[in-house]
Amino acid sequence: MFRDKIELKDFEKMDPEYKDLLGRVLAIQADCEIGGPHLYVEDILPNAPTKVDQLVVARTAAEEVDHYRKIARIAGDFGVDVSYVLSRPNQDRYVEAFRGKITTWEDFAVFGLLIDRVGRYQLEEFIDCSYAPLDRILPDVLREEEGHLDFGTNKTAEMAAKGGESKERAQKAINYWYVKGIDMFGRSDSKRSERYRYWGLKRRSNTQARQEYIKEVNSLIEKMGLQVPDPNKDRLYF
Repeated sequence: MFRDKIELKDFEKMDPEYKDLLGRVLAIQADCEIGGPHLYVEDILPNAPTKVDQLVVARTAAEEVDHYRKIARIAGDFGVDVSYVLSRPNQDRYVEAFRGKITTWEDFAVFGLLIDRVGRYQLEEFIDCSYAPLDRILPDVLREEEGHLDFGTNKTAEMAAKGGESKERAQKAINYWYVKGIDMFGRSDSKRSERYRYWGLKRRSNTQARQEYIKEVNSLIEKMGLQVPDPNKDRLYF
């Protein structure tokens, strides 16, 4: 396992595989960061239930754009331009969860509960990673990401607690986003995942991270009195 700490000045001396993997993972991360606002800002920002909710949506989008900016700067410093993800159509995003559109408040809330939570798992992979500039931005980005998923969790719990149609809408959104969240961890037999870990760019296998995520979200869903969906229905990756 590679345990050195690499600064920008060291990048050109690195193995081509390391350079390729770092550029790739930053491009995917940048795409996910900017992909969220492209899903929900157009419909959810003007139609959020309250003015406070509108403010939270706007702040969430602004923070995600700033996360993109931070990732893009790190990649750009060693010559990888990720600006193309700013204008690509949703259906061309790297990750399937970002290829649609969010038009309902319950989908926005559950997206925060489930998909932003995957985002936290993805960012946690970089904690103490071998590329020091990436490691340094994580505290602020992770703190803001926690705020996004906490808001989504609280709003989903409020809908579930109301019962009736509100609970049914929350359950429908859970049913839609649950497997999309699981799929974001990729294939269990991913060779590239092994190489990320070898080079110190990720900490967990796809399987380990997915299992931890499922355990966490299943507990949250059950505490809300909602049903945990079938984790294998319509899965893309195993």
